[in-house]
This record gives sequence, C-alpha cells and structure tokens, in this order.
Amino acid sequence: MSASNVKSLVQSWETVRFELLNRRISDLNLKIEGSPAERFVQRLRRELETKKFIFKPSFYLTDAWGCPDRTPVIGVPFYLADERLTRLEEEQNGEMEDPKTIMMLFRHEAGHAINYAFKLWERSSWKEIFGSFTKPYRDIFRPDRFSRQFVRHIDAHPYGRTYAQKHPDEDFAETFAVWLAPRSDWRNRYKHWPVLRKLKYVDCLMREIRRQKPRNIRRKVVLPVEKMNLTLADFYGKKADVFRRSARGYVDDRLRQVFPPSRAEVLLPAVDLFRRRRAELLDSIVRWSSLDEKEADAILRKLESRTKTLDLRYPQGKKRSREMEIAALAVALAMDYAYTGRLA
Repeated sequence: MSASNVKSLVQSWETVRFELLNRRISDLNLKIEGSPAERFVQRLRRELETKKFIFKPSFYLTDAWGCPDRTPVIGVPFYLADERLTRLEEEQNGEMEDPKTIMMLFRHEAGHAINYAFKLWERSSWKEIFGSFTKPYRDIFRPDRFSRQFVRHIDAHPYGRTYAQKHPDEDFAETFAVWLAPRSDWRNRYKHWPVLRKLKYVDCLMREIRRQKPRNIRRKVVLPVEKMNLTLADFYGKKADVFRRSARGYVDDRLRQVFPPSRAEVLLPAVDLFRRRRAELLDSIVRWSSLDEKEADAILRKLESRTKTLDLRYPQGKKRSREMEIAALAVALAMDYAYTGRLA
C-alpha cells in the first residue's frame, strides 16, 4: 500500500471518529440482529440448545456487561454491535475483549440469567453450596488466589481468576460458565479440587431444570441503548472521569512521585522505561507476589498506559534510580492487587 493510500485511510478514520464521537448513542440505531454481536449471541444459544435447555435468555444492548437484578435478560455492551464502535472502544480504553473472552463473558451472564429465570438462589441446596444470595455485594473483596474452592474462569482477564469469590451469585455464574463451555473438560481439570462438588451440583441441577419453563419471565432492562442520550464523546468523557478519580489516588499519584516535575535540560519519556525493562519487571512481580504472568502483565500495561497519558518524564541522568523505583512500585501494586482483588 502506498504512503498516500495509508494517509488517506488515516484521514478517513479521523473523520469517522470525529463524526461518531459527536453523535448521541441513541441515534446510532444499534441492534444485535445483523451486527457483529449476533454471532456471539447465536453461539451461546447453540451451546444452551446442545445442553437441551428450553429456556432462551433475552439480550439487549446497553453500556456494559450484566443482567439487571434478578432479571433473566443479558445486557451486551453496545460497542460490540458495530465494528467502528469496537475500534473506538479499544482506542478510548486501551483494550478490547478478544472473541474467546467475549464468549466467556456471555456464558457468565447466561449463568446469572438462568439463576434468575428459575430462582435457583431460593433453593436450600443452592444456599448450602454457594452461600446466601442476600450477602452484601462489595466492590472490594479479598480473594484467596490459591483457593481451590472456586473455579478459575477468565484467565485472560486481570480479575477473572478470582471473580467467583466476590459473591455467591458470581460464584454460581462462574461455575455455570465453566460447566457450559464446550470442551472445558471440567471433570478432569478440577478432578482433585474441592470446587468439583459445585460443578457436579450445577451439572445435576441443570439436568433437572433444562426442560422446564422459567419461573421468572421479567423483562425489565436498565439503560437500553435507545435511551442512552449521551454523545459518545460525553460517554467516554464520563468513563474517563470515573477512571481518573479511581486511579488518581492509587496509581497516578504514585507515578508522579516516581517521576516528579523536573527542570533538567534533557527529559526522557518515562513510558520507555517500562517498555525496555518489561521482562525484568514481569519477573519481579511474579517472584514477589502471588500473581501469575498474565496478571502481572495487566498491571504493567496499566502503569504504561497511565505513564503515557500523564506524559511523565525523567532527567537523562536518573535512569537507573527510576528503574529501581518503578520496579518497587510495580511489585507494591501487585501485592495490593493480590490482597484486595482489584487495581484501581
């Protein structure tokens, strides 16, 4: 491809991006049918049919993944309904779920939908296996990363490996997702784990209800895409504000301590230190925390992203000391994450 063609494509995307950001989401006429999201919906339906379920969950487009409280309807992020929006989402947030992770998230939400459709949480056996559904739901929790009482589902996601520990409802949804996944081989994978009891319970329970009609057919939805009247620019601006507020005291301020303002004549981009020392930083995090390499990599990517966004720099002669400081910071954040279950 010639340089002029490349330039034309870049300019074309710049124009598309500008036009999209200034449109209201509700005016985009987004639908699951006929969109890139439909193939994932159809695949989930086929997986449920393979398991001989009569129940078919409903789907709608909204701002994020989720099922409304005790409502068997699956909310799908609107950006999955348009390839341009998928690209924009990745640009705005620095990451995007790959197809494998998207299907894992669909199976997880299907677990919630089935729980709500059949009111499984009311069963004494469900409570005995998973705990009380009315247990307070906390955003911050302290997972045991070595526990074998819970499935480990979305390994590619920094919070996926311990998400089942967040709440009994999430524990069931994650267990169901592992049970539903084709070729998951859960009987062998978890053969010597106590969590096998949960998986066998889900297996028996699903065989019992799969040919039954749901007890709960509520269709209440929260923030459907047709009522999202913000422009995309405002939507991402609000998301960025929330991110900045949550990160400011946890990551940004600590990065600014490592890379304070300087009047030195030669200042180098701090993000390059993370890129050059990536292998050593990964090794340090894995060695000194209980995280695995994927989780350590997620932390490094966040530090890189925030360092670049803040345009942090350091004096040319301070390279070695800054490298030592970012190594200490990365390990400290990793240990915080291992303890609290979240990273800003």
